[in-house]
Amino acid sequence: MPPRNPNSEKIIDFVVNKGNGIKGLVDAGVESVPELYILPVEERLDASKVVPELSIPVIDVSNWDDPKVTESICQAASKLGFFQIINHGIPLEVLNTVKAAAHRFFGLPNEERKKYWTGNSPTDTVALKTSFVPQAEAVLEWKDYISFRYVPGDQESFALWPAVCKDQVVEYMERAEPVVRKLLEVLLKELNVKEIDKAGEYTLMASPIVNFNYYPLCPKPELTAGVRPHSDISTITVLLQDDNGGLYVRATDDDCWIHVPPIDGALVINIGDILQIMSNDRYKSIEHRVVANGSKNRVSVPIFVNPGADAVFGPLPQVLENGEQPLYKEVIFSDYFKFFFSKKHEGKKTMDFARI
Repeated sequence: MPPRNPNSEKIIDFVVNKGNGIKGLVDAGVESVPELYILPVEERLDASKVVPELSIPVIDVSNWDDPKVTESICQAASKLGFFQIINHGIPLEVLNTVKAAAHRFFGLPNEERKKYWTGNSPTDTVALKTSFVPQAEAVLEWKDYISFRYVPGDQESFALWPAVCKDQVVEYMERAEPVVRKLLEVLLKELNVKEIDKAGEYTLMASPIVNFNYYPLCPKPELTAGVRPHSDISTITVLLQDDNGGLYVRATDDDCWIHVPPIDGALVINIGDILQIMSNDRYKSIEHRVVANGSKNRVSVPIFVNPGADAVFGPLPQVLENGEQPLYKEVIFSDYFKFFFSKKHEGKKTMDFARI
């Protein structure tokens, strides 16, 4: 990476090294987008490439046993990699409460937030960070996020989480767990996995992480990125959006993007790399990106449903039982995870790590 100019180095020191984040920079009164956050023109979202007539499916899952629900979920997972679900059973009040908790945390004074800065946090189950991997990025993303590693019943860790949001995070995760399980059961059944046993649980969903993503108001959002194009390394991701929008999914035509509009009470589901690999490409982990917002502070709450750290995953035996050739080798999740976080967001290049 080429050396940064002195002004960018000062901003890196303030935002990253001193733990103020982009929120701290905005609070300090920044009036224009610093060079450190300006994307090359060819990497910005071109509005003419957004296809308004395309959308991702919205699936009513009030009856999980309905064959049409199963068909809709599996079809969306194999074609678009993204869909929204409604009537999933998590009360609207719980969704609104956890979004409010995200705003509360990022509304704390700088010094309070910094107590949870990565490397300084009272527990390794919670960490506040900025951008994605600042040390590997020539251009930073206009985003801070606090990440919670959730283990059911881990009261010792919960007690050390920020008081303004810990109860809401725990309640949301408790409510989301049965929805995650149903989604995985439906998706795996289509791959001839009849039930998810203990070993399957570990490989699919043992280490969930929930983030509060915070995108502060940006003076010129078209110049920068909330999140650059990437696919998730999860099994699946369950995303709660606020009402500001800003999520775009790559269309099957490589050069086009689909906006995912917020729907009150809905959850956005996307297939992650792990499930694409396990399905031997039947399901698709699709690139997506987030644009910054010029009028409001935006929050989103993704749950990354991840395997256990030392879980070994590859194409499922049930998928290969008819003689189909594997497209991927077996990989340890912690190795895949470390590779993903060793570089900037680079589309789907992480999958090369597992490709044969």
